[in-house]
Amino acid sequence: MNARLATAADWPVVAALRTRVFVEEQGVPAEMEQDVHDATAVHALAEDDEGRVVATGRLLVRDGRAVIGRMAVDAAARGHGYGAAVLAELQRQAAALGLAEVELHAQLTARGFYERAGYTAVGDVYEEAGISHLTMRKRL
Repeated sequence: MNARLATAADWPVVAALRTRVFVEEQGVPAEMEQDVHDATAVHALAEDDEGRVVATGRLLVRDGRAVIGRMAVDAAARGHGYGAAVLAELQRQAAALGLAEVELHAQLTARGFYERAGYTAVGDVYEEAGISHLTMRKRL
C-alpha cells in the first residue's frame, strides 16, 4: 500500500472525500471542514486498485512542529491500510523538512490506529467540531 503527495489537480477529489467523511458522515459543519491552511499544507492521498482516492491527510508546520490533520478514509476502504499509508507519507514529509516531532488531534475512535503507529496521548480529551478528540504526539 502506497500513498503519494497530492497535486493541485487532485484537490477536487480530496475535497470531495473530506466532505463525505467529515461533513456528511460525521456532521462537521461544512464551513469548518476547509480552512485557509489547505492552501499551504502538504496533502497526501492513497488510491485503491481502480485509482479512486480513498484516503487523504495534510501536514502543517506550526511552531517548529509537524501537525498532521484532516485524516480521512472512505468508509468502504477503512481497515485496509490506506490511512496508514497516508500517515506514513506525511511522517516522511515531516522528517524531510527536518522536523523531529509530529502532533495530531485524534478522534477518540481513531486512538488505537494512532497508537499502533507509535503516537502517545498528551493531555485530556476535548471537543472539536462536536467530536471528542485527544492530542497525540510522536518523535520522528
